[in-house]
Amino acid sequence: MFARAGSVYTLQHSEVEFFSKAPKELIHASSDQLRGAVNIDKKTFAFKLSIASFVGFNNALQREHFNENYMETPLFPEASFVGKIIEDADLTKNGDYYIRAKGKLMIHGVVQERIIKVHLTCKNGTIIIQSDFIVSLSDHGIKIPRIVFEKLTNDIQVSINATFVSS
Repeated sequence: MFARAGSVYTLQHSEVEFFSKAPKELIHASSDQLRGAVNIDKKTFAFKLSIASFVGFNNALQREHFNENYMETPLFPEASFVGKIIEDADLTKNGDYYIRAKGKLMIHGVVQERIIKVHLTCKNGTIIIQSDFIVSLSDHGIKIPRIVFEKLTNDIQVSINATFVSS
């Protein structure tokens, strides 16, 4: 069965940022390569992000360690989040909505069931989302060597801003 016209919204622009605030170092990186869609009739969503697309960091070596030692990007090139919107908000109407997205968050090849709070602004065929949440490295099998324990925290702050348009 096909969804009615205008029920699927695809990503037009995105920014995903992460911060690690450890005692001896702040690490910040971002990506504008999030891909995904939201079906407002079925209240479903699917997102993918290339891990190698993160830029920033404090230096090139830090980015290399992120990809090779921690995220093991050649083995686990993408992160994803697929699921459903829990609330019964009518996203066809203009307004601000605070909803919860429930789904399977896959990072480093490890899937965790998550509920993530999201702020949505719907206006004239555009949906803007903003969300801040924590990802614990240990939940996804990412190990922090003792030698860098004070430079990298287990709990990573993630921030997502994205704009969707009706397909």
